[in-house]
Amino acid sequence: MIQLTIIGSGNVAQHLIKAFSTSSLVEIVQAFSRKKEALIHLLEPEKIVTEFSALKKSDLYIISVSDNAIPEVSSQLPFENQLVVHTSGTTSIDVLDSKNRKGVFYPLQTFSKNKAVDFSVIPICLESENEEDYEILETAAKSISNAVFSISSEQRKALHVAAVFVNNFTNHLYQIGQEICEEHQVPFEVLRPLIQETAEKIKTLDPVDAQTGPAKRHDSVTTNAHLDFITNENQKNIYKILTQSIQDNGKKL
Repeated sequence: MIQLTIIGSGNVAQHLIKAFSTSSLVEIVQAFSRKKEALIHLLEPEKIVTEFSALKKSDLYIISVSDNAIPEVSSQLPFENQLVVHTSGTTSIDVLDSKNRKGVFYPLQTFSKNKAVDFSVIPICLESENEEDYEILETAAKSISNAVFSISSEQRKALHVAAVFVNNFTNHLYQIGQEICEEHQVPFEVLRPLIQETAEKIKTLDPVDAQTGPAKRHDSVTTNAHLDFITNENQKNIYKILTQSIQDNGKKL
């Protein structure tokens, strides 16, 4: 049984607590939060600490805080030679304080506090400084997920950039689509089957093969009509950039 301490109380930390609470191979010893009430709905009060000095010995400490807070938090931990990892997609393993053994435990998913997720299908990207520590991370990860990968800091940075494109930017485009619908009194729900089918396609097709639409067809009549129709300059610029990017795809620059 791996003894685990989670440091943090944000979206990722809370989802990790929920996931590990169902694991038969990992026991949550403690969780650290500046405010005890942030985690009181997930753990027994005696397992939640608000001071680093109250942390007990664990096999694994997962720091799940904002990226810029990771170095400071890791430096404040009151012990040495323990396995300490962070959950950041972009932050190098090297930012962790060298007084402890370092690693990364990065679940690649978008997390919202009030939206349940199935951790068994979430990819978890692992990195460590030595094989023994990797085995601990792998055992913990496999106890909650069926998709565990060994990923270096540089590879993880690439994954995070790609994730911003396919998740954050895509969701922003959903927002723009909703704004256009609302402006013209069209129910946004009319677009939901299209959104679903677009996501389903790439389970069997590469994105380049799944691409459709007027930009792909170089249908300038339609794209120009769309640009004439759009009154919001920000939306118009995004439309132009994405249209050009689709049309440039595959060209030698």
